[in-house]
Amino acid sequence: MTKTIAVLGTGKIGEALLSGMIRAGWRPADLLVTTRRADRAAQLRDRYGVEPVTNAEAAKRSDTLILAVKPQDMGTLLDELAPYVPADRLIISAAAGIPTAFIEERLTSGTPVVRVMPNTPVLVDEGMSVISGGSHATPAHLHHTEEIFGGVGKTARVPESQQDAATALSGSGPAYFYFLVEAMTDAGILLGLPRAQAHDLIVQAAIGAAVMLRDSGEHPVKLREAVTSPAGTTISAIRELENHGVRAALIAAIEAARDRSRELASGNG
Repeated sequence: MTKTIAVLGTGKIGEALLSGMIRAGWRPADLLVTTRRADRAAQLRDRYGVEPVTNAEAAKRSDTLILAVKPQDMGTLLDELAPYVPADRLIISAAAGIPTAFIEERLTSGTPVVRVMPNTPVLVDEGMSVISGGSHATPAHLHHTEEIFGGVGKTARVPESQQDAATALSGSGPAYFYFLVEAMTDAGILLGLPRAQAHDLIVQAAIGAAVMLRDSGEHPVKLREAVTSPAGTTISAIRELENHGVRAALIAAIEAARDRSRELASGNG
């Protein structure tokens, strides 16, 4: 972990990666950050002991550049970086919907690019980061990327052709759970529970269910069946969910997210 890494665009996701890397063993002296605002740069320096630099300095001094800017800002950033990025720099993009080819075309020929789709639970070290290598990325580049993003959760490699599906399922996934928790909390209120209590009951149920899914190794059907007694309360609820097409609606929603990711990747924003 002696190589220098720069995080360009240190917003919420960028800062989460920065703090995760430090907890995982990277030295603050080996980490650089860039940000648009001087007060934000000072905040990051004071909080983590890292050095704020310009984008050009980051490109010159770093072995790995993590591009954590918004997708709409990527083209401008690459134009700024292009004169300073030699072909031996590893470029990691955490910008949703930006293909590796888009980045490769704007930098020195042969530059290795890795595309990553993290989700927001990286903010609490429980993220899922989906990783794809570009045409010049080696297994060593992918492993290095896994080391970085492994500090804020789990990682998975997929072919880049599957990134839109992974974005729909994992990148947007937390929002689907928040939506369900919101609806279930409203149901609790309808049934007479105070909002705060309904929220706490649902959140703990979600945490417990997630841990059981992760740790038991059981298929979700088996775990659901263990709660579903004959002629009981749960089967009555499941019947209503099926009658209202909840399963089909979730599948259609995730397909719609996949299609929108494809549109963004093609530049139809």
